[in-house]
Amino acid sequence: MPRLFLFFAVAIGAGLVQPALAVEEPAARVAKCGTTSCLIVSGRRADEALPVRVNGHEVQAEGGRRWRVRVPVATVRAWSEPLARTIAVSVGETWQEVALPIGLLGHSHDLAMLVVRVK
Repeated sequence: MPRLFLFFAVAIGAGLVQPALAVEEPAARVAKCGTTSCLIVSGRRADEALPVRVNGHEVQAEGGRRWRVRVPVATVRAWSEPLARTIAVSVGETWQEVALPIGLLGHSHDLAMLVVRVK
């Protein structure tokens, strides 16, 4: 009986501690900003005074500890390597690679026709 109680106590404790240890990594998505498209990068930071950088360029973050940045897609393209799939986002001294939406900086090809066949 004491072992069963100990097992459940550890299982419940681990379940309660795990969400507190989880860190929200920055994420990127595309949105409409007036007449152009923007990349919205969002995340969390420990101190709202920490600067946010995208590919080494300091950007103005909206919000406090939960921050958000809007960068025009044309600017992201100018700051990135051709056909890049990620951007470097830094908060203070720590940085992470953030995945870009699929095909954002890729070449677009206009298709005249797309044929799909069922076998």
